[in-house]
Amino acid sequence: MARAPKLPQIDTEERFLAQVAWAYYVEGLTQEKVADKLGATRLRVNKALSEAHLRGLVRISFNTAYAACAELEAALVARFGLRQAYVAPAPQDPEDVQKVTGAALGHLLSEVLADPAVKLFGMSWGGTLNIATRFVAAMSRPDLEVMSVMGGLTQGSDLNSFEITTRLADLLGAQHSYFTAPLYAGSRESRDTIMQLDVFREVLEKLRGVDAMAMAAGDLSPRSLLMRDGLPKDVTVEELRALGGVGDVLGTVIDAEGQPIAHPINERVIGIGLEDLGGIANVILAAGGTYKLAVNRAILRRGVVDTFVTDEATARALLAGPR
Repeated sequence: MARAPKLPQIDTEERFLAQVAWAYYVEGLTQEKVADKLGATRLRVNKALSEAHLRGLVRISFNTAYAACAELEAALVARFGLRQAYVAPAPQDPEDVQKVTGAALGHLLSEVLADPAVKLFGMSWGGTLNIATRFVAAMSRPDLEVMSVMGGLTQGSDLNSFEITTRLADLLGAQHSYFTAPLYAGSRESRDTIMQLDVFREVLEKLRGVDAMAMAAGDLSPRSLLMRDGLPKDVTVEELRALGGVGDVLGTVIDAEGQPIAHPINERVIGIGLEDLGGIANVILAAGGTYKLAVNRAILRRGVVDTFVTDEATARALLAGPR
């Protein structure tokens, strides 16, 4: 029987052993191709196969909680045209799904941000990204700049873009900068005025050129930070749902096909939009919980996500849905 990992830790070493063993024994790849697939050396792959045997992870079948995750990751990549998927094992307590998803994102970001080629990194905000900062490995990256990619909440919160950006930059010994504006303007006209200011035009151009960015997705329920604390007072969740909204990404409310709904709120967003994501080399979406199934499927259908981080139950639900 698969061993259930303790929550909310992610055993990255065992996960890597499971990925190597799966690719080698199940997919039938050579050690060289496994190394290419996982971005590792052939020597490391060879040692990982030996270690998997020593630990008893590989016999006739996999003896690890991460085996099912490796299969789900491969299926998600194939289904949605992703570069990479990272599936966290199902927690014993379903209420911990955001914790394990955030932990998985934190470990992934430790790998992404250790790459010296990543000089400019964009960070969104929300509960999952907040948790992720607790699991990012400390490192020295004075050559890196972390930027918030969207406006923030007007009230203080440790889930806000300002706090999350600062915390991540401190862990990395990196520079950081904020998008110093609210997420929503009072009207389309005021939004256009703000976006035409030289300082905001320059910031937006810089944001569109980040080497990688992490973002979250929220559903249209009180679980969502945006729905709970960030909606303008003249907008209700009910009217967003009535127009086909299933959730938001970067403050833009989208329908089941991943298209912005026809509501004035989407004309008031201050920051980069969904159309800007196609020009970013590595867009990382982290969203766990089956209650986010509709918004996850919608944004994945747009084809702008390169790396997807989620939990086991959500991955299975996504794969069980229509192609």
